[in-house]
Amino acid sequence: MSTENNQSNVIKYHNSESTLPTFGHKGRFAASQNRPYSLIDEEISLPAAVIKRSVLKSNIDWMQSFANHHQVKLSPHGKTTMTPAFFAKQLEAGAWGITVATPAQAEVAALAGAKNIIMANQLVGKTNMTIVAQLIRDYDVEFYCCVDSLVNLDALDDYFANESKPLNVFIEFGVPGGRCGVRSEDELMELADSTQGMAGIKLAGIEVYEGVIGGDHAEEKIREFLAQSLELVQKLKSVGLIEGQPIVSGAGSAWYDVVAESFANLTHTLAIIRPGCYAIHDTGIYLEAQSKVMQRAQTNQGYACELGGDLNSSLEVWAYVISRPEDEKVIIGLGKRDVAFDAGLPIPERAYRNGEAISVEGLVSTDVMDQHTFMKVDPNSDIQVGDMIAFSTSHPCLTFDKWRYVAICNDEYHVEEWVETRF
Repeated sequence: MSTENNQSNVIKYHNSESTLPTFGHKGRFAASQNRPYSLIDEEISLPAAVIKRSVLKSNIDWMQSFANHHQVKLSPHGKTTMTPAFFAKQLEAGAWGITVATPAQAEVAALAGAKNIIMANQLVGKTNMTIVAQLIRDYDVEFYCCVDSLVNLDALDDYFANESKPLNVFIEFGVPGGRCGVRSEDELMELADSTQGMAGIKLAGIEVYEGVIGGDHAEEKIREFLAQSLELVQKLKSVGLIEGQPIVSGAGSAWYDVVAESFANLTHTLAIIRPGCYAIHDTGIYLEAQSKVMQRAQTNQGYACELGGDLNSSLEVWAYVISRPEDEKVIIGLGKRDVAFDAGLPIPERAYRNGEAISVEGLVSTDVMDQHTFMKVDPNSDIQVGDMIAFSTSHPCLTFDKWRYVAICNDEYHVEEWVETRF
């Protein structure tokens, strides 16, 4: 295959020199005006997704300190934001690498400076393998992906046997009824044994995702599953199926504390946790998950309580009231194209009129359409057309992928810069 016909998105992104549009008027992209612009004073076109810089930094530092305390490496899942500027901040704070779900996401992680990239997914398809191979060659990254079938393992070996170095793979260990992953120790050992003699494959360890384990006594079941996973990766090393230091990796954004505790302070195994939503956080499903983390810490004398502070939502979506067609109904210029709605509707946090704060008491989101959010309001409320409302959200992943540019503001809600997403 010729070099010209084998260009991946790595080359496309690397050579692109995108500039932020200005839309012909001040304030839509504050960085282009060489000074910060005020959200409160209506110097930014709305709706807009806004990240508070101080909260973002606090969240990143909090999780890095948590990982450091347990002597586990942090490889945050990048799918939440797909924002290279945020990946860079996580790496600068001490993250070991970046986790992704697809080869295209891996390219973005490499461009952000990640030298260790985990694709917590199966690498399937010839073009996807080509992209990963080029990524490894051009950026000299250590790339890891998951396998749970001999068919996939054989396909990867056939492709990467012709590359300069073998592909790092984790065997994904799953649970019955769960997502991907082999379902038993026998399957895992058989697949691991199959890697021997494969020129294109290097077995690196075991990957798990504990988030699919639920129901009664979930914590107990998760701890048992993690203990079994650790025993298995150490067994793979002891029987000579892994060269070098074995790796065990787990943790989404809900049970990262249990995973870190289960894999803490290992001496002969490298443990990596992969929470992704912590940098952005929310006021919905991840607030609830973090509350349970803190409750477990109080019960078990965990480090999350000793660390001080907590994760907080750094994301808001700002929008205008565009109609009040009925006494008890307000319509917002914000919809499914702007904000997540799968795990809860937007939550009004604050409102402003003519630069002054006004009350959002009694405002409740009731429905959402493509470009409109329906809100119930007390008939005596003074909310008017033209008022600005700052909404918090639930499930940051599905808000971020709706925006090409995200505003970064200071504590006074002045937008200081815009960062680009790479969905």
